[in-house]
Amino acid sequence: MIKREYLSGWLVMLVVAVISYYASKQIVMGGKNPLEAPVIAIVLGILITNFGLLPRGAAAGVKSFEIPLIWGIVLIGAGLDFHNIAAQGVQMLAVIVVTMLTGFWAIYFLAKLFGLPQKLAILLSIGTTICGGSAIAVSSPLIDAKEEETSYAIGTIGLWGLVAIILYPKIFQLFQHPGIDQIFGVFAGTAIHSTPQVVGAGFIFSEIAGETATAVKLVRNTFIAPLAFVIALWYSWTVARKSAAAAGEAGASEGQETEKPKQVNWVKAFPWFLFGYFVMVALRSYGFFTDFGITIFNQTGQFLILLGMAGIGLNTRFSAFKEIGIKPLVVGFIGALIVAATSLAMIFGLHIGGA
Repeated sequence: MIKREYLSGWLVMLVVAVISYYASKQIVMGGKNPLEAPVIAIVLGILITNFGLLPRGAAAGVKSFEIPLIWGIVLIGAGLDFHNIAAQGVQMLAVIVVTMLTGFWAIYFLAKLFGLPQKLAILLSIGTTICGGSAIAVSSPLIDAKEEETSYAIGTIGLWGLVAIILYPKIFQLFQHPGIDQIFGVFAGTAIHSTPQVVGAGFIFSEIAGETATAVKLVRNTFIAPLAFVIALWYSWTVARKSAAAAGEAGASEGQETEKPKQVNWVKAFPWFLFGYFVMVALRSYGFFTDFGITIFNQTGQFLILLGMAGIGLNTRFSAFKEIGIKPLVVGFIGALIVAATSLAMIFGLHIGGA
């Protein structure tokens, strides 16, 4: 049951989500819709809040945006199949895994070099290397990211992903190669951020490239939950260690005995909703859901995530962006180039598509 004080806030999120969904359908490239509804929802939410249009009494419901977000994450597990990973072959998996790992750590350390907050660095890293806004949506509640950090990360990923869908097909069309369709498909599937952008770029290039890009991206998407789980444990351990160190320094400065390091509460740190996600993936992979059921679960999950994204926008203030500055955009741009370069190096190194 939804608490009564949440109703008005959830109604606002619902209106923003519906408007964003239909607005995203108006932009078509390669037969697909590259501008994601979550990006539009965040922008609309930010505008509503900062121009004083949020109704009175809606604050409590808007702040509870993680409820639909978490349930949405669980339900989209029905859209993934373990068998898709094995079907792609060892070489394709190598391109995906190496590109993700290289991109993730390069972007993370680049963000730290630019002085960005750790949480924003993590969100930019995981959003660029795995699945754009969806990966950020999954990871954000695990590391207690601020709404403005989540908004900025999704906005950055959305911007450079949109640039990629326009430029990458045009650049690759300049080259003549017998296997260029497969080469571009693998490249788009590993180097472009979100699923709609990947599919759009692939089909802009060719039908073969579109089909290849889609298959590669779906495999890449399966890494969202495992990486999110690792990040949750790593972040909890890091926070606990820093807290223990701070307590020790405080005790030493007061001439007191240093406190023993605090133990990480792994039970609390474990993202239990990801357990539900994996259960849904397993049930789908082993044939417990019909095709109609899979479609309903996936669409419902995506819409609940969209509600959560609307809530993130509605909780974000313009002043937060002034504090963060332009650095995340620069990091996002350089990060996108690093991921693209790594993907190409792996494709040519393993001679994918005869490269």
